[in-house]
Amino acid sequence: MENLFHFHISMSILISIMFVVWGNENLFSPLNSTYINQSKEIFMSLDPSTLQDPPMSSFTFSIYHRGVFEKSKFKDYDSLLINMLDRSEARASYLASIFDDDRDVKKGADTTLMWGQGVGKVTEKVPRTTSTYCDHGEYVASFLLGSNQVRNFMQIDTGSDLLWWQCGPCEANKCYKQVNPLYDSTKSKTFQKMDCIYGSRCYDAFDTTYTCNIYDHECKYNIGFASGERSKGFMADDVITFVLDHQSVLVTFGCGKDQSSGRSSFSNRYSGLVGLGRRLEVGSYSLPSQFGADLMSICLPRFYSGKGSSLSFHITPWRRTTSAKLLINQKFPLFYFVNLYKIFIGDKLLPVHPSWWKFTKGGRKRGVTVDTGTTITNFPLDLYIVFRYLFRREVGDIPVVKGPHKSLDTCYKDDPKGRPLYFPDVKLYFGEVNQKNMLLLSKERVMIHFTGYYCLAFKGWNRSHSVLGSTQLQGIGLTFDTFENTLSFDLDACG
Repeated sequence: MENLFHFHISMSILISIMFVVWGNENLFSPLNSTYINQSKEIFMSLDPSTLQDPPMSSFTFSIYHRGVFEKSKFKDYDSLLINMLDRSEARASYLASIFDDDRDVKKGADTTLMWGQGVGKVTEKVPRTTSTYCDHGEYVASFLLGSNQVRNFMQIDTGSDLLWWQCGPCEANKCYKQVNPLYDSTKSKTFQKMDCIYGSRCYDAFDTTYTCNIYDHECKYNIGFASGERSKGFMADDVITFVLDHQSVLVTFGCGKDQSSGRSSFSNRYSGLVGLGRRLEVGSYSLPSQFGADLMSICLPRFYSGKGSSLSFHITPWRRTTSAKLLINQKFPLFYFVNLYKIFIGDKLLPVHPSWWKFTKGGRKRGVTVDTGTTITNFPLDLYIVFRYLFRREVGDIPVVKGPHKSLDTCYKDDPKGRPLYFPDVKLYFGEVNQKNMLLLSKERVMIHFTGYYCLAFKGWNRSHSVLGSTQLQGIGLTFDTFENTLSFDLDACG
């Protein structure tokens, strides 16, 4: 009987241990620095000049992480990553300048943008909150410009409504020397200047970006960027062409004639900027607005993946496995806000009230926006302190050390023998705690590895808004549906 008793006790202990181990496997994910470093070395050896656009259907473009084009400027991948984190800090400052604008939303006052009629939309004008833009897009798309189909790479930005590119012929020293062939409007048979008498945006008294020259009818623009660059030119129409079926579509864009007057220069790797801000019926040049697209799908390639992915309009190749609700914010109509509800670290609920994520003061405060130009997810500082505490507690015995970048405060030294380290997964629930509304973040969507450290890829900032960044979204197929007002996630849809 005693032996039988010990047998039962031993089995109970064994089952408990197995449960804990299996449970940890479900709640924690391993990271192996040997594999990560090998992937970085392969990435740094890639030749961007060999990139080819695969055949794609209409309204679909190839996209890449900008590191593919800029890595030659850095001695190794970690130096490239530090530069990326610096850009993320600059992006955060830019977003803070927008979110800090406290002008009231009043119908008919200080207005430049208008929602169209339809499902989940409102027909009320809202104020433009800034005349300064950001050119820190982290992803790049390939476009065929004009009737002669000049291939150029341009940065894409989900937080912008701009569409502009360098436009020859240029006066001496007015255009920067770009790597790709310069688009020349005189060589495109489909190019046409916008007549500002019929260009409503030129008459907007509250948006000084655009002005109408009544003598030559040019709709002139003058765009300043937060990092010091400036582009001047005029608005025009021309076509972009799709690779597979050679169908062309007419777009309105800023024809950049003078990029020389800013306090800093544009990167010569790219010829312009493509805004992917939310579709609006009036006053926006973003591609969703110009294409009349309520459906936009994109998969952000992983940071050290040399593989391209796709950006599509009107269709999505990605499964809608889990979904968040897209929320309308009348104060910031271009941004994609989501209904974050609760966060779990491992199996531990972050003990904060869901009201942390909801709009207050007419949308001016709080809320969670998805932004592809921000590398690191930003939480309000008080909330982040709780998040960080719970994460460190879940990690357990691995000591926290000072990291290699000022923006990251929860770092762990890599195992000297290259053995994997285990870190807790992070679960984001949207609307309610339900598997259909959960985005599971693990491994490199939670931790960044560089210079021998693993660092938590979340940070706090002194703002009430939260920003869900590209580290968390890399490799995920995203479907933005502004008709149904949903954002769907397809985990590991691209490399």
